Amino acid sequence: MRPNPSKRSRAGFGVDSWRGLRLRSRMFKPADLFDLAQTEHSALFDGCEHAWDALKKLASCIEAGCRPENRARVEGQARIGPMVFIGEGSVIEDGALIKGPAIIGRNCTIRHNAYIREHVIVGDGCMVGNSCELKHSMLFNHCQVPHFNYVGDSILGHKAHLGAGVVLSNVKVLPGNVTVEINGKPFDTGLRKFGALLGDCTDIGCNSVLNPGSIIGRGSLVYPTTNWRGVLPPDSIAKNKVPVEVVVRRRA
Repeated sequence: MRPNPSKRSRAGFGVDSWRGLRLRSRMFKPADLFDLAQTEHSALFDGCEHAWDALKKLASCIEAGCRPENRARVEGQARIGPMVFIGEGSVIEDGALIKGPAIIGRNCTIRHNAYIREHVIVGDGCMVGNSCELKHSMLFNHCQVPHFNYVGDSILGHKAHLGAGVVLSNVKVLPGNVTVEINGKPFDTGLRKFGALLGDCTDIGCNSVLNPGSIIGRGSLVYPTTNWRGVLPPDSIAKNKVPVEVVVRRRA
């Protein structure tokens, strides 16, 4: 639905400015989505024309920069691989598996039965919860991935939050690389596996699925149980308003 010309959006933009904002959202530069001061690994984005290009460098960056050490408090029995760094103040709960290579920041909580696979960066103050799986992904500081989430080949900005059961799907059903629409045309990202880019302070509602190549602008929300594909501009809300039919229950 188009904005009413007589009204202003939440960000204070009129219709013309809104259209300009939508166009700018399709530039996809790292700084368009992320506050690069909210990670100690901002060098990963150096030379990246598009934010998803950082995923192409993630594995080599982690392998080159990881200095294995565990400064966390481990509660019970957790399995931590040989190529893992965990910062001070973090807590690793019983049953967690951190396979690595991985770099986990300070004051994080890795809850019971979390599974952190290969090539993952977790920023400071993050939560990775029960039965969550992270693979080839980066979390900026203070992200929340708390309950039954899958995060594959994705980047989550500062204070991004996933509701329970959210899936960031990273592989197309059909063959070929993941594409992103730019100026109305599909653009080949060069990535066979690419989940989502979630800008700073985004919130994804419970049991939503973000299809491969989804990009959610800063400050935007996705309603629960939404099947989302494509680009959501900054400071927007994606509403899933499918009506629920209520009928009389007939008993035999």
